[in-house]
Amino acid sequence: MTSRDLSVFVGVAARRPQLVGAVAPSGRRLADALATVVPRTGSPFVAELGPGSGTVSRAVARRLPGDGRHLAVEIDEGFARHLRQCFPDTEIVHGDAADLRTIVDAPVDAVVSGLPWSLFDESRQRTILGAVRDVLARDGAFTTFAYRHAAGLSGARRFRRLLDEYFDEVVDGRTVWRNLPPAGVLLCRRPIRAATARSAVGDPDASGQQHRSGQQQHPRCGDRDARPGHGGQ
Repeated sequence: MTSRDLSVFVGVAARRPQLVGAVAPSGRRLADALATVVPRTGSPFVAELGPGSGTVSRAVARRLPGDGRHLAVEIDEGFARHLRQCFPDTEIVHGDAADLRTIVDAPVDAVVSGLPWSLFDESRQRTILGAVRDVLARDGAFTTFAYRHAAGLSGARRFRRLLDEYFDEVVDGRTVWRNLPPAGVLLCRRPIRAATARSAVGDPDASGQQHRSGQQQHPRCGDRDARPGHGGQ
């Protein structure tokens, strides 16, 4: 974290404390732990949610190979402006993580989040988690963190339960005690979703999956509205 990062963070936190949800930017140890899902080979596409002043963005950049793509979605205009100046090779989107489905144009290999989940109501938690689930590639991974001192808050407990609804594997990783405040890393794999959801972000398997579903489903006689591939989840 640079002095400029800290200055920008303090300015936004003072102006919009309900948006930041932290007393200090994430430390390097936490940032590096979150970025472990970023592939170091090939041409991975990585989406970052709530990059803030850019500590986690730097950790992503340290791992991302030369042919990789890094897109960061930041809702605060001041943070977004700062990020564009500091990370010219990163696609900075001034927007809402809830709109991730329409922001990305291809399946994402890793999603790294710095969002203050415990401050969100259930509807917003579900909306963003659903977007993350839908844009991830089949073998993609999602990381985020939870402050240990806030683990008992209703929003934090609800968020942890929701992770099990949206992902088949959720790992409560190590606690980074030297972060301010200490935080635990959450690693999620194998998103649970309907087959048709992948088509929204160009999953190459989506059309084939839908075609196979169409071969297996047959309209009942006299049911004029039944169509292949439009069954329930």
